Amino acid sequence: MTHNQHLNYRPDIDGLRAVAVLLVLIFHGFPRFIKGGFIGVDIFFVISGYLITSIILKSQAKGEFNLIEFYSRRIKRIFPALLVVLIFCLTFGWFSLLAEEYQALGKHVAAGAVYISNLVLQNESGYFDTDAEFKPLLHLWSLGIEEQFYLVFPLLLMLTARLKGDAFTLIILSLLSSFALNVFLIDQNPTGVFFFPQTRAWELLVGSSVAHVNLYQR
Repeated sequence: MTHNQHLNYRPDIDGLRAVAVLLVLIFHGFPRFIKGGFIGVDIFFVISGYLITSIILKSQAKGEFNLIEFYSRRIKRIFPALLVVLIFCLTFGWFSLLAEEYQALGKHVAAGAVYISNLVLQNESGYFDTDAEFKPLLHLWSLGIEEQFYLVFPLLLMLTARLKGDAFTLIILSLLSSFALNVFLIDQNPTGVFFFPQTRAWELLVGSSVAHVNLYQR
């Protein structure tokens, strides 16, 4: 974060990120060792909401927020590494997968490239779905949720600022709505609740609310 003029470096947040990543890695490698290790993704959502909202609110306070610059910065930060992963998977799959398996991989690569893996995976879920172990790009579901959230959230903050509204009220109302939707649908459609951005947005918005409190209400 040192390269970002809008946010000071936070070693404590880097440490929390490391804990979140380790939880997920250990869970995938040794699922019986840390059965709840997937909570690392939830922690990461909160951290992401905190950092990105801090950047947006600080930029808005200075009158410097630019939506194109915001999206451009995210693409430059994420897409190069993502592209390496996608190309590696396509190359490795060419030599190791059957035709139908490679076709499925191609669909997941295309979905990952445009940040909609979560929606594609949700659509595939069901009795005849392939085991998770055979979906090398399964982990991109969380990136899809994140990017879909940031496609909408900055626009809402900009609209609120233009209408002279209260950003904190927007954040809290959005958080409560997303959480209520999560609770309401969890029994009817647990897979959809897991993959849909509108039912996971509350986790990012928890970070957003902390960012606003830290900036303006502490």
